Parts: sequence; structure tokens; C-alpha cells
Amino acid sequence: MDTAEEADICRVCRSEGTQDKPLYHPCVCTGSIKFIHQECLVQWLKHSRKEYCELCKHRFAFTPIYSPDMPSRLPVQDIFAGLVTSIGTAIRYWFHYTLVAFAWLGVVPLTACRIYKCLFTGSVSSLLTLPLDMLSTYVPDRTALRENLLADCLQGCFVVTCTLCAFISLVWLREQIVHGGAPLWLEQNQQQPANAAGPPNEAPGQGNGGAENQPMPAPAEPPAENAAAAEAPDLPADPAEEMELDNEDEDDGGAEDVADANNGAQDDMNWNALEWDRAAEELTWERMLGLDGSLVFLEHVFWVVSLNTLFILVFAFCPYHIGHFSVVGLGFEEYVRASHFEGLITTIVGYVLLAITLIVCHGLAALVRFQRSRRLLGVCYIVVKVSLLVVVEIGVFPLICGWWLDICSLEMFDASLKDRELSFESAPGTTMFLHWLVGMVYVFYFASFILLLREVLRPGVLWFLRNLNDPDFNPVQEMIHLPIYRHLRRFILSVVVFGSIVLLMLWLPIRIIKHIFPSFLPYNVMLYSDAPVSELSLELLLLQVVLPALLEQGHTRQWLKGLVRAWTVTAGYLLDLHSYLLGDQEDNENNANQQANNNNQQARNNAIPVVGEGLHAAHQAILQQGGPVGFQPYHRPMKFPLRIVLLILFMCVTLLLASLVCLTLPVFTGRWLMSFWTGSAKIHELYTAACGLYVCWLSIRAITVLLAWMPQGRRVILLKIQEWTLMLQDSSCLKNGVTCIAQIMKTLIVAVLLAGVIPLLLGLLFELVIVAPLRVPLDQTPLFYPWQDWALGVLHAKIIAAITLMGPQWWLKTVIEQVYANGIRNIDLHFIIRKLAAPVIAVLLLSLCIPYVIAVGIVPLLGVTMEMQNLVQRRIYPFLLMVVFLMGILSFQIRQFKRLYEHIKNDKYLVGQRLVNYERKAGKASASTHSSSVQE
Repeated sequence: MDTAEEADICRVCRSEGTQDKPLYHPCVCTGSIKFIHQECLVQWLKHSRKEYCELCKHRFAFTPIYSPDMPSRLPVQDIFAGLVTSIGTAIRYWFHYTLVAFAWLGVVPLTACRIYKCLFTGSVSSLLTLPLDMLSTYVPDRTALRENLLADCLQGCFVVTCTLCAFISLVWLREQIVHGGAPLWLEQNQQQPANAAGPPNEAPGQGNGGAENQPMPAPAEPPAENAAAAEAPDLPADPAEEMELDNEDEDDGGAEDVADANNGAQDDMNWNALEWDRAAEELTWERMLGLDGSLVFLEHVFWVVSLNTLFILVFAFCPYHIGHFSVVGLGFEEYVRASHFEGLITTIVGYVLLAITLIVCHGLAALVRFQRSRRLLGVCYIVVKVSLLVVVEIGVFPLICGWWLDICSLEMFDASLKDRELSFESAPGTTMFLHWLVGMVYVFYFASFILLLREVLRPGVLWFLRNLNDPDFNPVQEMIHLPIYRHLRRFILSVVVFGSIVLLMLWLPIRIIKHIFPSFLPYNVMLYSDAPVSELSLELLLLQVVLPALLEQGHTRQWLKGLVRAWTVTAGYLLDLHSYLLGDQEDNENNANQQANNNNQQARNNAIPVVGEGLHAAHQAILQQGGPVGFQPYHRPMKFPLRIVLLILFMCVTLLLASLVCLTLPVFTGRWLMSFWTGSAKIHELYTAACGLYVCWLSIRAITVLLAWMPQGRRVILLKIQEWTLMLQDSSCLKNGVTCIAQIMKTLIVAVLLAGVIPLLLGLLFELVIVAPLRVPLDQTPLFYPWQDWALGVLHAKIIAAITLMGPQWWLKTVIEQVYANGIRNIDLHFIIRKLAAPVIAVLLLSLCIPYVIAVGIVPLLGVTMEMQNLVQRRIYPFLLMVVFLMGILSFQIRQFKRLYEHIKNDKYLVGQRLVNYERKAGKASASTHSSSVQE
């Protein structure tokens, strides 16, 4: 016995237990880590901030030790005092958080909106009454008062968001200029123009467009391509890098003013970084927003309002009025007003004139050698230039693409330009936003297709297009360094290319379809209220079934990539351009690379320098400086320009045929399939196209799977079909047809229960509780559509399942996770019915049947009038929902009161806590210590 006691030591301090410090075994762990001192455990729990054992995951339990004079029940005055204290604390927190919400959601946006309106009224009286206008809430009508304040707050939130985004963009742009280097014209030394011109071997003007004069790698592209290669964004000899090299040459040559400016910029950067780091140590989001309980956030509110006012004045007020005076002076005021975007266009005109003024002043400052003023004006010009280019790239270009897509597809929807003009006149903002959104989607998918082409084609074929995957590609640096005329040329070329593709793949196929199939177009995009199938149900099916099945599959991209590769191989062999499109044979390349690696390894081992290979490598490295990244040489056949023209024509014909198939096949298939269901009724073409596209996808998927299985033999195909039909995986299943049919029946039963019965009951309950009381008056009879209720139930079931999986652990989450883990092939019908389907269906049926029995069977027996019976039948479902909701609130309040009761008792009478052993907790002590936790 003594030996056993000597072996019992604490797992933390490794000492034995005493009468003052006994050992406990509070968890499931055994052996040398079984025992621990209570003091050691408490210290460890403070450090780890956990309430359970990190090894066995068993939660530690403490039993409270109260004072001997504690009464069996707390006196009423103690409960009342604790309740008053809790209410006082709650009121204090409520007041503080109300003040925080009023400051950030009321004062800041309201002052921003009033200042914005005051500055853009254009009158002197508004400036004089600005302090009173910001605090004024006088409106004759209270409804108008609420609407006015709410509208001003929402508009102010938008203004504050724009100013904060502008501030963050300015800080980020400054970092880009500091780390990426300023343009050559900003850093060049006016006193030594010879050094600014660059090395003697450089071509003139290489600082702005040196990439245009650099040769392509040998064997080079055609001369025409060489001439246009200046616009290739994936050239490693980036103009920004050349400018940085020129700047370094200037500094080495002794340009003192540039060195002083760079040193000053570096000092500024270091100082700002140190200050931000120092502020980050003290300032947190809770402290800045006032969520920590202090009033320091009032100072932050003042600075936000001041910064917002400054940004409105500098970046909105001044450019707008400059543009306004210019538009009025030039006589374009009527045209600008007719555009319905007078403020935006006027501000952009002001920014353009401001950029011109800044560059002119920069030139004058350079002539009079005001270096500081020259640099300040140059930086301001860069800010305005980058801002305008961002607006053009992100706003104007997608908008042009969207409008051009709409114009070219008017005949597809039996519309005209007059209809689009009326739509624009009625809702100009919405119309422009929708066209911009369509243009952004078009540009995004075009860029994705270009990325796919780069994976197939030889590096260097798409030299005229930007490589978005290039790590050296930085569009902001290009905006900073490249001149305006190059950006303008790129913009025009992009508009021509994108517009031509729209003509080729949209306008021309529509004309051909109308000529060959006159009755196929236009597409039906009108909504009919008397349609037998609800548009909402079809939309829910589209969003919940069709699109997820298409988007979540990675096979579509692989199919497209395979088609592009097949087309490239075919075109390459037909036109003898295989080497140009795909490079040399992959086997030859692999063999050559393997042989080169072996030779290099042997040369390193023998320590013999290979002069020829070194010169060749150096020559290739020199040539690569002027060519595209990863450029590969190719064999150039005879009559190369003619073959390129034929390749382009072949590509255009292929795109035209592909567009014809995509515009006709899915819609025709969807119309034919849905005609069996809806008859001659017209359905929205979005749903017919989605249905046809899904069927085509399934057909292609089945064909590709069969083609992949064909070389493996008939037996393997039968086994695969057996797996896809959810049969057992062993060969005996082919003989046991009863087992196979049983497996299929189990799958069908589960599908009917989980995808049919539960969504139908859930949708019907939602219809009775929410939709019908809100939409149908008491004097009318509600109509229920099972199909639409089922579609709504599918949506609600998915939302409930997602929330359940994200929430805490309880029986429903455990069951759903288990069903997902088993999958379809290892389906357990007994578990699903017993644990999931039966409880959920029982709850839903009780929720539907009990109110109906009460309203139809019990209420008439009470002798009430027909109006009261109708009222009870129509309102009993939302009434029972309200009762359940109130019971939940009451239960929550009871639990809170119990916690308050325990808190008051512990504050007044608790003298300590004692650790509970595992055996004691498993016995009679489990009930008393279940709710206790670790406390200091």
C-alpha cells in the first residue's frame, strides 16, 4: 500500500499528495498522468484557457463549497439587489452602445451627407448655414422627417464608404510608387539631360517604350508581329524596369536633387511605417469603434468627420466645379444634362482638365527648376491619371461591351433600339448597371478562355495578349509608368477585338438562324401569370439543382480544354502549323531535355566546362530579355503569312459554328423536353435553355465515361454500371437480382422521403404560417400549389441543413453528418428512417395536423360564429408559431434567471470549490456538478 501511495504523483508538479494538497483523478486518464493537485490544475486551466483534458477530452468538474450560514433559499432582498445591479449594468452598456451606434451610424453619415449637399448646392447662403443644417431635423411632416433622416443617413454611409476607399487607395498607390519606382519623367535630372537619355546603346525614347524596339527571340515571329510586339504585356523587359534602371544610372551619375528626393521619400516611408506600427500596438478595432466601453472613440469620430470633409472638398467639390465651368464655357451643358449622369460626367471632365493642368504646371516647374514643386505636381498627376485609367478599365470598357452585346442581340429577343431607349429613360441607373454587369461577365469569361488557351498553345503564340498569370504582371505599375497614348491604343485595340468577337459569335449567328429557322427566334423571355408552371418554382429548380450540378463539376473545363487541343492539332496538321501552335513534339522535347540534363550532370561531375553549351545558354538568356516569358522556338513553314490568314479564317468559322450550336441545341432540347410537361404553353427560355444544357451535359458525360471504359472490356463496363446503379460491388450481385432490386428500392425510398416528403411538408407549413396570412385576405380562400410548395421546401430544407451543419452539436447535426459520411453507395435505410426521416416527418405532420384538428374539429363544437371559425382557421398557424416563439423566450428568461440566482448565491456565500474525481462524478455527484465550471 505504501508503494502504491508513493507512486501516486501529480502530473504537473511531479510531487506527492498531502493532507493540505490531496491528489485527485478528475478525468479518464490513467497511469502516471492520472493524479493532479487542484491548485496545479487551476493554474494550468488559467494558462490553457480550457475546461477539459487535452488528452481524453473529459470536462473537469468542480463542486462548490458554500458558507455554513447560507440559507436554503436566498432572501428576496438579495435577489432584488442582484437583479437591480444586473439591470443597472445592462442599462449602462445599453446607453454606451447606443451612443456608439448613434455616433457611427447617425452623426458620421448625417454630417457627411449634409456637407456633401451643402458643397454642391452652389450658393453662399448654404455655406453660412452649414452648422445649423447639419443639426437641423425640422420637417413639417413626421413621416417625411423619418424618410428624410433615413435617406440622408443611407446617402451619408455611401459617401463615407467612398471617402474611406479613396483614402485607402491613395495610401496603396503611394506604396506602389515607393516600391515600384516613379516614372522616368518624374525622376529625371533637368540639369543633365545626357544621363537621362540612358546608355549610348539604347535607342532614343526607350524610357517610354523601349520594349517596342527590342528584338524578338530567334527564330522570331513574323515582321508584322515584331512591329506589334510592343503591346505584349508579358515582355520581361518591362518599361517600369527600364525606368528604374535609368533612375539608378542618374543617381550613380550624381544627380543630387533626385537623390535628395529619393532619400526624403525613403525617410517619409520609414517614419510612416514606424508611426503605424507604434499606433497598432495601442489601437484595436474595439478601442477605435468604442466597443471596449471607453469614450476615446469620440475623438476618432471627430477625425473621421474631418477627413471625410477634406476628401469631399478635394476629390469631389473641386473637380466637379472645374468640369462644370468648362462644360458651361464650351456650350455642352445641354448634352451633359441629357445623359442623365450630369454629376458623374462633369466630375470626369473636371479630372481630365485637372490632369492636363497638372502636367502643364509640371513642365513649367521643370523649366524654372522648382524641383520640389515639380515632384509634387508630378505625383498629383500620377494620382489623377491612375484614377482615370481605373475608371476607364473597370467602368467604361465593360459598359461598352455590355451595350454592344445588347445591341447585337436585339433580334434574339424581338426588341429594338427604341425599347432600349425607353428603358434607359425610365431607369437610367438600373439600365447602365445591368449593361455594366453583363460586360463584366463577358470580359471575365473571355479572360478565363484566354488562360485556358495558354495552357494548350505554345508559349509565345499569344504574345499580343496580356498574361494574367505572369507574376511580373502588375497593371497598376503599367498605369503609373506607361504614357497615355499607349493606354489609349490598348483601349482601342481591346474594343475592336471584343467587338469583333461579339459580331462573329452573336450577331452573325442570329442572322443565320433567322434565315435558316425563321420560327426558332425570338426567345421567349416574358413572364406569364397564367402559366401552368410557376416561374418561381422553375427558378428555384434552376438555382438549386441545375446550376450547382454544372458549376460544381470540373469536367466541363477539361472537355473544353480537350476540344481546344483537338482543334489545334487538326488545324496545325492541315495548315502545317503544328510547330507554331504547339511547338515541337513533346516526346522529342522530353528526350532532348533528359539528354541535356544527363550531359550537364556528367559535365559537373567531370568538372569539364562545356563552352558551347554555356555560350548557347547565354545567347538564349540575352534573347529572352526581349521576348515573351517562356518563349519557345518553332519551325516556320513556307508562305507563313498566308497560313496565318487561313488559320484565322478557320478559327472564325469554328467560332461561328460553335456559337450556332450553343444558341440552338440547348434551347431546342429544352423546348422539346418541357413540351411533354407543359404542352403548348410558353416557358421562359432561361429555363428551357438550362434544362437542355443539363441534358446535353449528362449525355456528354455518359459518352465520355463509356469511351473511357471501352478499352477495359465488357465485364468492367458491367461492373461500373452496377456501381452507378447503386448495386453491391462484388460479382455475386450480378446473380442475385433480389439483392440488387432491394438496394435500388432502398435508394428510391430514401430519395422519396428526403427529397420529396420532407420538402413538401416543409413548404406547405411555410405557406400556411407565413405566405397565406400575408398575401390572402380573410374574405378569400387561399389556393395551394403542391409543386410550388415542394420547390420552396427544397430551398428551405437546404438552408436549414446548412444552418444546422454550421451550428452547435446536437442530434440533428450528428445524424446529417453521419448520412453525408455514408454517401449514396453505403446508404443505411434503417438508420435514415429511424434517426432522420421519422422524427422530422413526425414533427412536421404534428405541426400541420394539430392546428387543423383544433380549428376544424374543436372550435365548431364551441358554438362560435362562422366568421370566428374562419378567423381561427386562417390565423391558428401563425398564432401557434407566436406561442412557440414566446415559450422559447420564456424558457430563455428562466434559464437566465437561474444563472442570475446562482451568480448572486456564489457572490455572497461561495467560499471555495473542490475538484471532483472521475468515479464520484460518474456516480451520485454527476447531477450536482453538471452545470459547474472552472472558476478562480
